[in-house]
Amino acid sequence: MSNDGVNVGRRRFLVAATSVVGAAGAVGAAVPFVGSWFPSAKAKAAGAPVKVNIGKIGPGQQIVAEWRGQPVFIVRRTEEILANLKKVESEVADPESAASVQPVYVDRKLRSIRPEILVLVGLCTHLGCSPSFRPELAPADLGSNWVGGYFCPCHGSKYDLAGRVYKAQPAPLNLPVPPHSYESNDVIIVGVDQEKA
Repeated sequence: MSNDGVNVGRRRFLVAATSVVGAAGAVGAAVPFVGSWFPSAKAKAAGAPVKVNIGKIGPGQQIVAEWRGQPVFIVRRTEEILANLKKVESEVADPESAASVQPVYVDRKLRSIRPEILVLVGLCTHLGCSPSFRPELAPADLGSNWVGGYFCPCHGSKYDLAGRVYKAQPAPLNLPVPPHSYESNDVIIVGVDQEKA
């Protein structure tokens, strides 16, 4: 067989051009594949820390934030609320929060970093309903001994204003305290531990 009439330069150019196009195609296919290994923006946002301005919460009031798709209750407790927590210690199932979920840096009785600011995941530990904030004293439907707290409308579990569950309730544990920290006096970050802030 004769190589007469074969343009070696043209052959080299076609081989090189085909190789470049093939390599570009391989990279083009690999980029979406490798990109699929990383979490989406929606997934990142679902687990991302949340900054909450607590400066405008009035005494005895609550705001609700959202973190990881869950409601987070934030309450500014008054001196009266803090005093009432001591009154109900014998009525709550886990007054020292020994079996409950909270970071190690929160006070185990008050369940907070700063006594006046309470931060809780707002899901009942029984079946995950969202308890109602009931700060009033002695309402007719909750009894004359009620000093404020949370009431789960699904199955009747009651919690005090430290998120501690009362005895003989369907809920087995206190409301969880999420990891949180203070960026400033008026801003907390839910989802970032105080020790790491």
